[in-house]
Amino acid sequence: MATQRNGFKKESFILSVDVGTTTIRCNVFDKGAKIRGTCSSKVVLLYPEPGLVELDPEELFNGFIAVVKGAVQDAGVKMSQIVSLGIATQRGTFTTWDRTTGRPFHNFISYQDLRAIESVTSWNGSYTMKAVQGAMRLLYLVSRQKRFLAASILVFSPQQVTFRLLWALTHCTQLRQAVAEDTCCFGTIDTWLLFKLTKGEVHATDYSNASSTGMFDPYQMCWSGLLCSMLSLPFSILPKVEDTIHSFGSTHSSIFGVSIPIMALIADQQAAMYGECCFDVGNVNITMGTGTFVDINTGSKPHTSVAGLYPLVGWKIGEEVVYLAEGNAADTGTAIKWAQGLELFSDVQETSAMAYSVADSDGVCFVPSFSGLQAPLNDPTACASFMGLKPSTNKCHLVRAILESVAFSVHQLYQTMLRETCIPVTKIRVDGGVCTNDFVMQLTTDLIGRKLARPVHHEMSCLGAAFVAGLGVGFWKDKEELRRLLTTDQMFVPRQAAQSGTELGAVSAEYEAVLWRWEKALQRSMGWYSGRA
Repeated sequence: MATQRNGFKKESFILSVDVGTTTIRCNVFDKGAKIRGTCSSKVVLLYPEPGLVELDPEELFNGFIAVVKGAVQDAGVKMSQIVSLGIATQRGTFTTWDRTTGRPFHNFISYQDLRAIESVTSWNGSYTMKAVQGAMRLLYLVSRQKRFLAASILVFSPQQVTFRLLWALTHCTQLRQAVAEDTCCFGTIDTWLLFKLTKGEVHATDYSNASSTGMFDPYQMCWSGLLCSMLSLPFSILPKVEDTIHSFGSTHSSIFGVSIPIMALIADQQAAMYGECCFDVGNVNITMGTGTFVDINTGSKPHTSVAGLYPLVGWKIGEEVVYLAEGNAADTGTAIKWAQGLELFSDVQETSAMAYSVADSDGVCFVPSFSGLQAPLNDPTACASFMGLKPSTNKCHLVRAILESVAFSVHQLYQTMLRETCIPVTKIRVDGGVCTNDFVMQLTTDLIGRKLARPVHHEMSCLGAAFVAGLGVGFWKDKEELRRLLTTDQMFVPRQAAQSGTELGAVSAEYEAVLWRWEKALQRSMGWYSGRA
C-alpha cells in the first residue's frame, strides 16, 4: 500500500476535540490541515443556585464520545485510520472522583462559578495574606528573583481553582474521606477525560492546563508548595504533570472499537495560540469567544505582572518551554447570548448590520461583567449594567453598545499588555465565534491601531490540539510546515492607516470620548455586590 513521506498510510488522519464553555467540537484533519469531518454538541451548564455553575461529569464524557464518533462518521473514514488524538479543554473547571470506582464526588465546578467569592475576598484582605505578601517582598528585595515578586503581589480570583476546591473539600464528606484514605483524584476536564478514556489507567495533565489552575508555580514548573501549604490543599490528589506532547496512553479499545493514541493535552487558549502559529516572542492571539482573551508570547520566561495578567505556560514540548502573558474579560460572548435571549435580535449574524445602522450608541454604555471585572481592574464584585439609557434608545443602540464593549475590552487588555510586558508586538491573530462579527473586528483594529488577521476557521483550539497531536506522531514534520498550512480569511486594517498608508497606534478622536465614558461606567459598576458602590 502507498504511504505518505511520513510513513503513514495515505488515508491517515488526526482527531482533535475542543471542550469549550458552551460547545464540544470534534474535527478530523487531513495532512493539509483540512477538516474532513466535524461534529459538535452543546455543553449543558447547570445552575443549581444563583452564582453556581456546574457540569455533569458523566454527561460531558458521553458528549465527548458522541462527537468523536459523529466526526469520524461525517469524514467517512474508519477509527483505525486515526493515528493520534489531541484534546483541548476549557480551563479552571474541575471535579474530584474516587480513584478505584471512577465515580465523581460532585459535579464539575465551572470557572464561571462564584460560590467561593466571599472566601476569595476575605483571604485577599486577611492579615495572613498581607504577611505572606510582605515576606515575599522582602525575599524579592534580597534575591531579585521574579517568582518572589509575583508572590508579593499575589491575589486570589474566583476563576482560579483554589478556593472552589477548598469549598468542595469543606462541603463534601465523601471527598474528605477519600483524601484521608488516599483514593481521591482531582482533575480539570482534560484529566477527567484522560482517566475515563484509559479506563482509569492514567491520572495526568499537561503544563498548560496545570498552569491555568492558579495552583501551579510557573517559575518552578511544579505544583505550588507554598500555596498548598498555606491553604491546606492535599498534594496527593493532584495529577502528574506531563509535556503538552506526550504519550498519555491510548483510548480503551471498548470505547471506539480500536485503541487511539492520545498524544496531546492542551488548554483551550494555549491551543488557539498554537493553532494560530503564534510561536515567536511578540506574537499575539486575541480570542473572542464566551470571554475575551489577549495572549502574548513572552518566550522562555514567565512575565511577572502587577496589573493582573496571568503568567501561563503556553506549552512544553521536550526542552522547549513557551510562556504567555494573558489578560481576560470573562463575559463578552456571554453578553451577546444574553442579549439574544432577551430578543434584542433573533440571529447573531444580524448584530453587525444593526450596529452599523445607527451612527452611535446614543450615549449608552454596556459593562459586560456578569462574573465581575478581570484585568486590569480585577473586581469580582462588579455588576453587569447598561448606563446612559434614554427614551430615544432603541434595540440597535443597545446592540451597538454591547458590541462596542467587546472591542473596548480588547483595547483595555491590549494596552495593559503593552505597558506591562514592554514586548514589541510582531503580529496579531484573532479567533473565536465573535470574530466573525465585522463591526467588532473593524472597531477593534481601529482602537488598537494594528492589523488583525482573521482565520478561515474561527475556532482555532481544535486546530491547535490537532497540530500538537500530529507533531507528536510525525504526521507533520515541524513548525515551519504548520505555518504553511495556516490560512487567513480577511485582514482588517485600521481605517486611518488605510487612508494614510501607515499603521497607527492612537485611538481615533471619534472614540476617545466614548472610551472615556465606558471606562467611567466600569468604575460605576465596581463594588456593586460588596455594598460599597
